[in-house]
Amino acid sequence: MESQAKSRDYIEMELLLEAIYQMYGYDFRQYRKAHLKRRIEHRMALSGLESISTMIHKVLYDESFFKTLLFDFSINVTEMFRDPEFYKYVRESIIPRLKTYPFIKVWHAGCSTGEEVYSMAILFKEEGLLSRTQFYATDFNNNVIAKAAEGVFNMEKLRDYANNYKDSGGKESFSEYFSTGYDVAMIEKSLKENIVFADHNLVTDGVFGEMHLVVCRNVLIYFNRKLQNKVFKLFHDSLVPGGFLCLGSKESIVSIENDKLFTDMDIRLKVYKKAIL
Repeated sequence: MESQAKSRDYIEMELLLEAIYQMYGYDFRQYRKAHLKRRIEHRMALSGLESISTMIHKVLYDESFFKTLLFDFSINVTEMFRDPEFYKYVRESIIPRLKTYPFIKVWHAGCSTGEEVYSMAILFKEEGLLSRTQFYATDFNNNVIAKAAEGVFNMEKLRDYANNYKDSGGKESFSEYFSTGYDVAMIEKSLKENIVFADHNLVTDGVFGEMHLVVCRNVLIYFNRKLQNKVFKLFHDSLVPGGFLCLGSKESIVSIENDKLFTDMDIRLKVYKKAIL
């Protein structure tokens, strides 16, 4: 009976993901099932739903519920200057190479609420590159994109962010990049001017062309191997020859196929360079 129950749960989950794709165009069918199962069970408990089949009906006939579930599926764990050593590496090893270009394009794929793209904007400003850099910050979740574009953060989090900034090799007082009011901090306006926030789905959308740097950290861990390979090809096609790809600490280029697309810059920090095929 237990194996039958597991099989039934799997079938119901597949039907739910297919219903979402057919009804709304969002494709989660190649996300890791363990990740989705946790999110689905959490939403079922909060909503008082008895089964995934009941959830399917609610998704099809209640768009507001679907939007809530979409936010559940979105990956929003982030912070400014997350993994300071990574940003220090960008400052010391990637920035000198980017300085050779007259104009620079950077794509933050899966930008969530914007902390990491603002971190990179601060770094580029300190290295004298902000004025000739265009950042593209994308996510499939319009709610988090809107929040990212606001650039408003909780004051309590700024202490941790400030420590990350210092450890990453920051050159100024971190507070200079914010204006404060009540219990929130607002990112300096000049840091937002060169950032375009846009809707882009790594699963279903196409190439972002002629990028010099692609940053996609801690997103691919939620994709299965087939989808990861598809996204690596997307990143390769989006980069200029010799462009850089930065992944999260738990991600890597794992297949022989992808080894042909990228060469290692720093295996430990998960930084790669586009190979010339």
